[in-house]
Amino acid sequence: MISLEEFEEQWLEEILEGSPSSIQKGQRFAEKLLRDWHEIDAATAEVVLCDGAGDGGIDAAVFVKSDPEEGIEGDTWILIQSKYGTAYASVDTIGMEAQKLFATLEGKREGLSGLSTELVARLRNFIANMGTKDSLEYVLATNRTLSADDLEFLANVRTLGRAKFGNGFDTDAISIETIYKKLDEGGPAQKAEITLKTNVSKSGDFYIGSTGLIDLFEFMRNYKNRTGDLDLIYEKNVRKFLGNKKKVNKGIEKTLNEHPERFGLYNNGITIVAEGAVEDGTGALKLIEPFIVNGCQTTRSIWAVLQARLNSGGSAKSPSQESWEAQLAKAVVVTKIVVVGPEGESLLTETTRFTNMQNAVGEKDFLALEKDFRAWTPIFNSKYGVFLEIQRGAWEARRAFQRQNPSIKPRYEEAANAFELLKAYAAGWLNEPGIAYGKNPPFAPGGSLFNKILNTPDFGVESLYAAYLVQRLANEFKFGRGAKMPTRGQTRYLFIMIAVDMVRDLLVNFGSGYSAPEISRAIICLDRAGCLMEIGGASVQLIDEYLTFGNEDSLFTEPEFEKSQDLNAFLKSEKLGKSYEFAPKLKMQMAITRRSYRKSNDLQDLKKILAACEPDAE
Repeated sequence: MISLEEFEEQWLEEILEGSPSSIQKGQRFAEKLLRDWHEIDAATAEVVLCDGAGDGGIDAAVFVKSDPEEGIEGDTWILIQSKYGTAYASVDTIGMEAQKLFATLEGKREGLSGLSTELVARLRNFIANMGTKDSLEYVLATNRTLSADDLEFLANVRTLGRAKFGNGFDTDAISIETIYKKLDEGGPAQKAEITLKTNVSKSGDFYIGSTGLIDLFEFMRNYKNRTGDLDLIYEKNVRKFLGNKKKVNKGIEKTLNEHPERFGLYNNGITIVAEGAVEDGTGALKLIEPFIVNGCQTTRSIWAVLQARLNSGGSAKSPSQESWEAQLAKAVVVTKIVVVGPEGESLLTETTRFTNMQNAVGEKDFLALEKDFRAWTPIFNSKYGVFLEIQRGAWEARRAFQRQNPSIKPRYEEAANAFELLKAYAAGWLNEPGIAYGKNPPFAPGGSLFNKILNTPDFGVESLYAAYLVQRLANEFKFGRGAKMPTRGQTRYLFIMIAVDMVRDLLVNFGSGYSAPEISRAIICLDRAGCLMEIGGASVQLIDEYLTFGNEDSLFTEPEFEKSQDLNAFLKSEKLGKSYEFAPKLKMQMAITRRSYRKSNDLQDLKKILAACEPDAE
């Protein structure tokens, strides 16, 4: 098991590459934490980096727009204050930065940088028009988890923020240590031991009964103070919190706000698994390494409502508040506690799976719990010598472990993120570049495209490797984050679609089968023969010409683009790549590129390469 220090050193390697300035370090630090924490990437989301002189207390900002189709009904701004390394000193740092932020949002600060001025104008307009479903989240990013005192001070900032900007204001903290604690390979040496006051009866290693909502809320508060991250308690769940935008969660919150005493009657209850449980004789259990594996939506809704109504300050309670608290004192939730022991991973996984079967799976699900991916990972790693990452931060942990153990075998030099491979596969094989660029939920377990991909006949290790090869091809041409050419900043998935389409076209003209597995096999064969780069070259030429303003058949002359003049929306459209009417110029350019490639290459040689290539054994 690698230590936190070793993981941190490896994790920071990307931040420190190329001797960046202190401002660049802070920006890189904030951006990488966003990727590993919320899977927010500047390549696919609107991330504004404004660290430096005149930043107004905001180092990075992310705008998450409402999406009714995904059940996200409100808009959210996430504001990051990045305190890399020694930049965070104490609670005084929190206080000073919060004062700076509040003054900025209230229009009381002068001398803001140009970028910050533009951002603040948007934020102030957002605050002026915030609805009940919108939120403004202030997040402190540090190397190490904040102490309990620091978190309490940050909670005070939330109270002050709500007084100024409304109940949509919230605070949170994220750190490298938070990411480290999520890893199976590198969890904290000291196990979390949290006491839950509950009324349960024991049968073997199984407890069942009820828990008061106030007691459950206190348990969650203690867990967050102990670990620094409430989300860790859901790390063995198949999903994280869906937010109060989902219908089921709005129903839970309505009950909590209007009739909390009826909560136990209306709700199915929660399931907690733990390595151990120690009874103290007073109706409380000390739970060792507890995880909530069913009831994530329930408990986070309880957390949101009670946090807002019990921890927002105010010494003079209104009659309605006193009445609500009296009702809350009677509220309970049905509780099951399963003690699985330190080696009980199998029982834990089965408990998680079966207790969640009755619910639709949501957008924050965990790929790492999927049986198929757990089975595919060691095969993929062994066969292709590439580390398949199914859990955020696992690649950093593996590299740190290799550095710690120089003689360890196998050693990996490259990695592939499984979630990103699913998006690449959807863009290329399913002609879904718009969804791949614009959305994450459809690719999480239970999502529409996740199910469609895994139900594709013969989808498996070979398919994932082919997706990795086209993903790597896109990286070699510098698509996405850090793109050197403006035509390649937002077109990674469009490039992948075009490249895979060219391989499909070759198979069609060879008179071969061109099913999804046959396309995957052809991509692997072409890569081994050194021919995939040529296909990439033809594809990238199309992209560069199509995204150049002024070209006769460019994207900017597409009928749909001329209607909206919104490049971002055009590239994220579900119709991109599928509908001729939506992008006729793109379809025409793709047809020309396919014909040109066939004319300039010896198709018989390519056909021989594919014919001689043996399929990979699964």
